[in-house]
Amino acid sequence: MDHYLDIQVEPDIEITAPALLNNLFAKFHRAMSQYCAGKIAVSFPLYKASLGDTLRLHGSQPDLEQLMMQPWLKGLRDYTNVSAIMPVPKDIIGYRTVHRVQKKSPHNLRKRAVAKGRMTEQEALMKIPDSLQERLTLPFLQIQSLSSQQVMRIYVLHGEIQSEAVTGVFSSYGMSRTSTIPWF
Repeated sequence: MDHYLDIQVEPDIEITAPALLNNLFAKFHRAMSQYCAGKIAVSFPLYKASLGDTLRLHGSQPDLEQLMMQPWLKGLRDYTNVSAIMPVPKDIIGYRTVHRVQKKSPHNLRKRAVAKGRMTEQEALMKIPDSLQERLTLPFLQIQSLSSQQVMRIYVLHGEIQSEAVTGVFSSYGMSRTSTIPWF
């Protein structure tokens, strides 16, 4: 993780920054699994209550070059500003994880309880009501699953700043609960 590049989305009157970021991330997710599985990480440098308008890609210079030579940004070139691949600055704040947070819905919990034979459908409806749904307040990306066509939310959490880097592999979303990215 010694290099990075920023991709800033540029909204217009027809499409918002969050919608563009969703499209950009969906394209990155597909490209990641095709061209550089596990080697590139993501962060959102403007992360606060929302993800902001910039997707930062972290990796080695050859891996980032390999990804950027592919046509994965096709259709988004007019809506993005892509920086050059640059070395990570020497004066970073620290390292942090960027990972997905998931909560099981009451519907899925009921379905699993019935499938495992722990409850009947009626018991599951009584014991696991919809009111148990825990609402996440984290910023999220919304993408469509290519396999099921369902729209899903990818809730994103930037972990606490750490003083030491942790190397490892990243998911096809460019995220990890344990591997860190430099934060600056």
